Amino acid sequence: MKIAIIGPTHPYKGGIAQHTTELAHRLVRAGHDVEVISWRNQYPFFYPGVQFVPADKPELEPFANTRRVLSWKNPIGWWQCARRLKHYDEVIFVWWVPSIQGPVYLNMLRTLGKNGPTTVLICHNVLQHAVGPVDERLARSVLNRVDTVVVHSEAQAALAQSLSHTPVVTLKMAAHLPGNPSRSKPHSKLYRHLLFFGLVRHYKGVDRLLEAMADVSDITLTVAGEMWGKNKDELMELAHKLKLEKRVTLRPGYVPAEAIAHLFADADALVLPYRSGTATQNADLAFAHGVPVIATRVGSIPDRLHDGVDCLLCEPDDATALAAAIHHFYEPGVARELSRHLPATTADHDWQMYIQALTQSDH
Repeated sequence: MKIAIIGPTHPYKGGIAQHTTELAHRLVRAGHDVEVISWRNQYPFFYPGVQFVPADKPELEPFANTRRVLSWKNPIGWWQCARRLKHYDEVIFVWWVPSIQGPVYLNMLRTLGKNGPTTVLICHNVLQHAVGPVDERLARSVLNRVDTVVVHSEAQAALAQSLSHTPVVTLKMAAHLPGNPSRSKPHSKLYRHLLFFGLVRHYKGVDRLLEAMADVSDITLTVAGEMWGKNKDELMELAHKLKLEKRVTLRPGYVPAEAIAHLFADADALVLPYRSGTATQNADLAFAHGVPVIATRVGSIPDRLHDGVDCLLCEPDDATALAAAIHHFYEPGVARELSRHLPATTADHDWQMYIQALTQSDH
């Protein structure tokens, strides 16, 4: 098939860009002719973070057949791009921020028309975590114009179905694991140290994790990831209020792939204290490094992890429940048993299933 993917790609930072890049490579390996249409200007000027991985430190192989032509502020460019794609077999749109992608994708879908290529919308978030006044309206419009919507959790499938009549397919998000993870940790050794890894935003629940840390003793924590806006100051203030300065280390800033293994090397568990969520590959990343998970029951986490086997799960937005899970993790033998039962990575198989679902002719 001749396929176009519309979305961010490396060297844009983050899991969505990594997933899109890996998707393009995997489609080519499966025998398809693939072009990626990516962004020249992805976000307005008020985007709070740094958007690109440093040019001298690539984290995965860039996809060669990439055209960076889209700009959020250039509707003529959206229309020109869509006209080029009318004779493709399939166009895959990557979706996560309705207020940004919505106008662009609506323009392109209208230009492609009903008799154009098959259209698929991969929703990393059906609606973004902080929903704006026009997000739901834009999401409804776009979801109802594509042929198939792909999501990565049952909760997101239900949300997509509530917004449109388009067929929704739920697929396991195939892992794209940076940093060449390797399981070399001894099961018996405990460092009494926990890790939070990833972008720090309100829905990630890091404040609840700090509150939980105040209820446990003799345990340390590293919080590593980009901290937007006032997040860093607010977390530092909370850590000071809870008298955690000596036990909690804040490591603000994007974590390059080369530093990931070091973070996991002395962590007993990765903590995912999310208030809400869609799908995350961080649990897969932890398992690949030989580290179990303590997490909340949100998004795809309870669908993919096994409470009491490879992780401990608790209710979201509840510092007391999270503290209880941490206490239980450090009870004699619990951490060791969880570490012994971590699942093997199934990335190649998962990608094969993902590609097959995206390219089946009837969708």
